[in-house]
Amino acid sequence: MSFDPSSLTRRALLAAAPAAGLLGLAPALAQGAPRVVSLDYGLSSTLLGLGAPPVGISELAGWSEWVVEPAMPPGVAELGISSEPNLEVLARLKPDLILATSWLDAQIPRLERFAPVLRLETFIWTGTPILEAAISATRAVAARIGREVEAEALLDRMEEVFAESRARLAGRARKSAALIHFWDSRHVRISADPSLFNDVLLRIGVRNAWPESTGPWGFQTLPVEELSRISDPEALLLVFEPVPKDVFRTLDRSPLWRALPIAQPGRIRPLPPVLLFGMVNEAMRFARLVTEAMEAEA
Repeated sequence: MSFDPSSLTRRALLAAAPAAGLLGLAPALAQGAPRVVSLDYGLSSTLLGLGAPPVGISELAGWSEWVVEPAMPPGVAELGISSEPNLEVLARLKPDLILATSWLDAQIPRLERFAPVLRLETFIWTGTPILEAAISATRAVAARIGREVEAEALLDRMEEVFAESRARLAGRARKSAALIHFWDSRHVRISADPSLFNDVLLRIGVRNAWPESTGPWGFQTLPVEELSRISDPEALLLVFEPVPKDVFRTLDRSPLWRALPIAQPGRIRPLPPVLLFGMVNEAMRFARLVTEAMEAEA
């Protein structure tokens, strides 16, 4: 599957905003803590999980819509879109370290003019399960900023969340789910193996109802009618918010949609936003939300 990850950026106009308007007060830092800038939401979330807030991140304006939690503290600077970070803001932040992912490789020589760059593989399939890659990346970040103890505490907390979800779902009849984001009223993105979401489903004892693997980015884009291929009669359809405006109003008038087994009353559950390309915090949030959705039987 051909896919340009830059198409997922949602705040392209930020790159053109004046630097003075983008730069806020740096968040409070512990004595001697490194000043870290992150150009990836998952890595930014990881810094928060380690108790080391970044001084600046890319696409800050979209955080509350696409990541939600953990909340980003006040005073973190906005760097614009990750593929074209505002270099004036970056220079004024004087970072000790910049976190980046592999799809920003073309930017790394330019970024290295401002600080060392830690490049990590987090959300794209490279042969290692995505959750394992996220765990490794968490430990790598922690080792670089002296937060190893906090990293192990975060990972222990993740295992506790998974264990709680498994226990809560153990006696339930429904243990299968399909995971979709609506692109529009005619197309969905469905998440399966390999992806962070699929790895979490396996850890909490839930089957992914989609019958095939996806491409390296963890999802496939499909016409809505392809959801007819979900054959498990007990599967729930978990629909991530935000859903584009008027999608369900349009689908409610569609004979094709109304005929889909997975779209029948009682089989659809909304899910609040969870970062598709997330890491440990997002794995925990997803596990909790799936558990709550599957417990919400009529």
